[in-house]
Amino acid sequence: MKTLPDGMQAHLDSGATTLCWCWKLTRSDGAIYGFTDHDCDLVFDGVTYSADSGFTATELQSSLGLSVDNVDVEGALSADFITEEDIAAGLYDGAGVEVWRVNWMDLAQRLLMRSGNLGEITRGDTYFSTEVRGLAAVLQQKQGRVYQAACDATLGDERCGLDVSNGAYSVDVVVTGQTGGQVLQISGADAYEANWFDRGTLTFTSGENDGISYALQSHVVTSGIVSVGVWSPFLKSVAVGDTITLVAGCDKHFATCVKKFDNGANFRGCPHMPGNDFVTTYPSPDSDDLSGEHRYDQY
Repeated sequence: MKTLPDGMQAHLDSGATTLCWCWKLTRSDGAIYGFTDHDCDLVFDGVTYSADSGFTATELQSSLGLSVDNVDVEGALSADFITEEDIAAGLYDGAGVEVWRVNWMDLAQRLLMRSGNLGEITRGDTYFSTEVRGLAAVLQQKQGRVYQAACDATLGDERCGLDVSNGAYSVDVVVTGQTGGQVLQISGADAYEANWFDRGTLTFTSGENDGISYALQSHVVTSGIVSVGVWSPFLKSVAVGDTITLVAGCDKHFATCVKKFDNGANFRGCPHMPGNDFVTTYPSPDSDDLSGEHRYDQY
């Protein structure tokens, strides 16, 4: 149940209202942006709600119980507000959202209608679209760890414990060429065998993409030429001479953790868990799987 501020009920009962919607976004880096569907900017609680952002939303619906209430939001990409680069960098992933109903003639008459987070974001050449998920969406997320064979840590984080800043697992290189919008030729990584940086990260340290990181898809060595490819096109132009840092990739397998990173003691998975086919196995004279002996050699 919501309590209306003083005067708002009388305004609603008047039959001629001056109401608008306001949305407040709080990004993961702490930046705060406000948007409104009114034709003039509004300011309250220290936040300016801009009217020229092209920010629109579908009908807001609520339901009883623990079902998730969503509202879709669309807006225009612009240099002043939400940019494609910021979306790609993940700054809006899970951003906090407040949806307000406001009397633009008397800003003291406002009511917080919904709090939640941004869901999946899609973007085109000039626009973006996302959904605002209610607080109940958190109840649908898996909590804690999952019993699985693969490691659930991120390479280099506290649980992994590996220092990826040393030369064994990362290197600074220079761009020497480009093929298409997703493959770069580089110099400075000749000491690393092919595929060493597969599933790793590429971070620009100069040029127009300075500070932007990309997930690596491939690391190929052909006739002495080293090239790396990313999963999605670069957001900005890449020039010969741009510098980047490559960090080795991890496929989350126990053998990789041991052989590539010598970090088996910190592996955060259950590599020896039986698969679904183990349920249907049966003793066989030619198999030692059900003998009681260990089933896996030490790496």
